[in-house]
Amino acid sequence: MTADATTLVVPVPPPARKVPFERTHHGDTFVDNYEWMRDKESAELIDHLKRENEYTDSVTRHQEPLREAIFTEIKERTQETDLSVPARKKGWWYYSRTEEGKQYGIQCRVPAADTGDLGRDWTPPEVVPGRPVEGEQVMLDGNELAEGKPFFSLGGLSVTEDGRLLAYCEDNAGDERFTLRIKDLETGELLPDEVPNIFYGLSFSPDGERVYYTVVDDSWRPYQVRVHTLGTPVADDVVVYQEDDVAMWTGFEVSADRTQLLISIGCSEYSEYRVLDLAKPDGGLTTLIPRSERILYDAEPVSIDGTPHYLLTHDRDARNSMVSLVAASEFGKPLAEQQWTTVVGHDDAVRVNGVAVTHTHMVLSSRKNTIERVQVLPLAGLGTSDQEPPTEPDFDEELFTCTLANAEFDSPIIRLSYTSYLTPPRVYDYLLDDGALQLRKETEVRSGYDPSQYIAERQWAPAADGTLIPLSVVRRAELAQDGTNPAVVYAYGSYEASMDPSFSVARLSLLDRGIIYVTAHIRGGGEMGRSWYDDGKKLAKKNTFTDFVDATSYLGTSGWIDAGRIAAIGGSAGGLLMGAVANLAPEKYRAIVAQVPFVDALTTILDPELPLSALEWEEWGNPITDPEVYRYMKEYTPYENVRPVAYPRIAAVTSYNDTRVLYVEPAKWVAQLRETTTGSEPIVLKTEMDGGHGGASGRYSRWRDVAWDYAFVADALGATEVLSRSTSSVE
Repeated sequence: MTADATTLVVPVPPPARKVPFERTHHGDTFVDNYEWMRDKESAELIDHLKRENEYTDSVTRHQEPLREAIFTEIKERTQETDLSVPARKKGWWYYSRTEEGKQYGIQCRVPAADTGDLGRDWTPPEVVPGRPVEGEQVMLDGNELAEGKPFFSLGGLSVTEDGRLLAYCEDNAGDERFTLRIKDLETGELLPDEVPNIFYGLSFSPDGERVYYTVVDDSWRPYQVRVHTLGTPVADDVVVYQEDDVAMWTGFEVSADRTQLLISIGCSEYSEYRVLDLAKPDGGLTTLIPRSERILYDAEPVSIDGTPHYLLTHDRDARNSMVSLVAASEFGKPLAEQQWTTVVGHDDAVRVNGVAVTHTHMVLSSRKNTIERVQVLPLAGLGTSDQEPPTEPDFDEELFTCTLANAEFDSPIIRLSYTSYLTPPRVYDYLLDDGALQLRKETEVRSGYDPSQYIAERQWAPAADGTLIPLSVVRRAELAQDGTNPAVVYAYGSYEASMDPSFSVARLSLLDRGIIYVTAHIRGGGEMGRSWYDDGKKLAKKNTFTDFVDATSYLGTSGWIDAGRIAAIGGSAGGLLMGAVANLAPEKYRAIVAQVPFVDALTTILDPELPLSALEWEEWGNPITDPEVYRYMKEYTPYENVRPVAYPRIAAVTSYNDTRVLYVEPAKWVAQLRETTTGSEPIVLKTEMDGGHGGASGRYSRWRDVAWDYAFVADALGATEVLSRSTSSVE
C-alpha cells in the first residue's frame, strides 16, 4: 500500500526506557528513571543518542536552508585567509594565520632584528593576508596535525628562550586529555619525548632543559604539577607539587621575569601560592600566604630597587580586591606582623582583577560599571609618595572591552585587545613611556559590514527585590519601538564570569533578521563586582534565575520587544540557567537553546567521584554535608523540577566526550521534559559524537554549530527573512 503523498508524517521521539533508581540524602528520596543513561559505553545508550539525533534531524529538517544561509553569511563575512599581529619574544616574531578552506590555524614565526632602536625593534613586521611572509617558518600546521583524526585541539604552546625547541600538546578526542610533544624547530623533527594524559598549560624552564605541565586526577581536577627533563623516561618525571584537597584547583605559570615557577592552589574564595626559584630547581617550594588565612590572592614577583618583592592582588579587608606591594622577606613572618604597602586601594565601585609587569611598569586590569579596562603605572616610585597616577587609553564607545593581550617583560610596549558589540576586534600597541596608542590591526568584516546600521546600548531591568540588572542591547538601527520585534536573550551568571562586550560575525545574522540581541548581566556573574557574584551563588543562587526572568519581563514591556517572541540561549552553567527559567516561567519563551547544559547539577555535585564535582561546592554549596544546601538546590535544579506545564520548544545541545558537563545530563533532562510537558512543542537532543565541551573542533564545524542554534531560535521566532539594506547574503 502506497502512502498518500499529502499525508503529513509527524516525527516521533525515541522512547526512553524507565528504570527507577532511588537517590536518598538527608532523609529525602528522589526517584530517577533515567540514571541508566550514565553508562557511556552501553550499546543501548549509544543507540539511544543516535536515534535522538535522527529525531532532531527530522524535526528541524525544514531549518536546513536557513542554517545553510546563516553558515554562508558567517563564511562570507569572515576573512578566511588571515593573520594575527606578530608578537615578539626574544629573537622572533610569533603569529598565527588561517587559510581559506582550512579548518585550523597555522603557528608561524619570522626573525626579529636588534638595531638598538627600541621603537623600530618592537614594531611588528607587516603581514598581509594571502601574501607570503619573507623568512616565515611554520612551526605547527594544525591542519596537518588534525588530518585523519576525529577531533583536534591544542592545549598549550611553549618555546625555549633560545627559540630552538617548541613544546605543544594536542587533544584528539575532545576530552581535554592532551599529549605533550616537543619539536626541534631547527630540524623540524619531533624529539622522542612524549607525555600522555596531561592537562592544559605547559612551560619550558629558562634553560630549556625541562618542561613543566599539569596532570588531572580521576575526577578531572588538575592536582599535580610535574616536570619532565628532556631526554629522560617519562616514568622519571618529578612531581613538583601535589594538591590532595578535592575542592582545590591547581595551576602554574612562569613569572614574567622568568625567575620563578608560581604554583597557584585555590578556589573562588581563598588561595595559596607556592613558588620555586628556577635558578635552584631542586631547592624546594616556598609558601607565600597559606590557605589557612582564607585570603584570595594572586602574586607576581617584581624587583624594586634591587630588592625582591611581590605584587599581591588580594581581598584582605577588600571585597573588590586591591593591590599591595610586599617585600619577599615579609612572608617569613606571621601575617599580622607583615608590612604591606598599598599600591591600588579598595574601591566599592571598582573590581580589581589582577596585575602584570614589565621591567619598567605595572599593568592593572580592573572593571567599573561592567566595563573591563587596562591601566598602567611605572614601577619607579611604586608604593611611595612618588607613585605616579595610573594612565589608560581612551576609547569613544560606551560598551567595550579592553584587555591585556601580551606584556613581554623586556618590551617598551604592551599589546592590547579591543572590541565592542559593533567594533570588530582591534589590536593596539600601547607605548609605556608616553601612552601613545598605535592601531596594529582591525579584523576585517567582509560583505559590506557597516557599524552605523546597528545600535548597542545599555538598559537596566528592575529585579523583584529592586536590584537593577544591566542589559546590553544590540539591534538594527532602523527597528521601530513598536513592540513587535523578536528578541534573543543570552546570559551565563555563574563563577564570577563576565559576559563582556564583544563582536560576533554570527550575531549579525540574527540582527539582520530583525532580532534584538540582549545580554543580561545577571547576578552570579562578575560584571558589577564581587558582591554581584556573591549575591548569585550558594544560598543566593536563585537570584541568578529570577534576574533572568525579571529581565525578560522588562524587555516584554520596554516597547521594543514582542513579549510573545522571545527566545533564550545559554551554555554550561548558563545551560543550568536555561533549565531553571524553563521551569520558572515557560510561558515567557518561544524557544530555548541549552548548550552543554548543567541541568542535572544536584546529581553531579552529590557524587564527588564524578568529574569536577568537588570543585563545584564553592559555587553552589556542598549538598552532601549540608541539608540546607541540599534543600535549596533541589528547589531550583532543572532535572528535579520539571513539572506538568506547556514547555516551549527546547533544543539541548551536547557532546558525547564532554568532560565538564557530561552528555547524560541533557539526555536525562530531555527524556524527563518529554514525559512531563503538557504542550506540543518539540523538545530535541543534539549530540556531537566527536566533540568536547566546546562542541566540534575546526572553525567551519563551529560555524555550522552556531548556525544550527541560531536557525533553531530564528525559526521559532518567525524571523527567518533578512531585512532590507543588510549585509546578509540571502534575501
